[in-house]
Amino acid sequence: MTPPGWRGGAAAVATLTFDVDAESPVLAEGARFAHHLSTMSHQAYGPEVGVPRILDLLDDLAVPATFFVPGWVARRYPGLSSSIVERGHEVAHHSYAHKAPTAMTEREERDDFAMAMDVFTSQGIEILGYRAAMWGARWQTPELVAEHGLLYDSSLMADDRPYRILTARGEIAELPVHWSLDDWEQYAFLPEPHIGSVIESPLKVLEMWRAELDGMRHYGCLFNLCCHPFLSGRPGRIMALRRLVEYALECGDVAFMRCGDLARAVLDDQTLDARPLPEPPSYP
Repeated sequence: MTPPGWRGGAAAVATLTFDVDAESPVLAEGARFAHHLSTMSHQAYGPEVGVPRILDLLDDLAVPATFFVPGWVARRYPGLSSSIVERGHEVAHHSYAHKAPTAMTEREERDDFAMAMDVFTSQGIEILGYRAAMWGARWQTPELVAEHGLLYDSSLMADDRPYRILTARGEIAELPVHWSLDDWEQYAFLPEPHIGSVIESPLKVLEMWRAELDGMRHYGCLFNLCCHPFLSGRPGRIMALRRLVEYALECGDVAFMRCGDLARAVLDDQTLDARPLPEPPSYP
């Protein structure tokens, strides 16, 4: 018999992921924003209110999730990562300072990556995967993930199904993402620094994400949803998220997985081709 592969017989796999950025993306825009009390409180809502509310939601619906946490955030909120793991979910690497690798030199990216790993090691948190800040991976990023012994990256957009990447330091799984499944593009708003300027209705967002899920069920894809607790942790938005998950459960053909568990299934699926990293394009 043909093995079920990475989907395990489901029409689609859903990974609920939460980027617990807290204050880090604002401070990455400028250290001066640390003195903006209102702005800092806007971001602190994520770990202080959004994460506990999301964890309760996941308990209610009995679905697993993955929380991508910058090392700086894990250090600032020392009980945060353990509180996530204790509820049965995964904590993953999301840089140290929430600076995109494309905005750093190779040495800076390496140092930032290692700093975050050191924080998680000191807190006893097992790390299986990585997501680049702002999804701004460099060409060396997958190799760096493999070099640190991690199983997967979740930053790239070359497919809507997982695939395997061959690097000079070993093979990793890629769990692709897309802007259409990111709540930042729907809800992010701050006057300064400018991180977004649109506040959409949660009902519109729910409709869009349900349509994406239906398409992915049809084509056998990965529904890799990216939410931020300071955004989707707010009351009306988390109710829309609840309805989305309830809809997926009612469909009966969607499997919910933590990213690390999915990565293991992808790496074990020999029907998937392992793709070597191409060279950067030469232009013009």
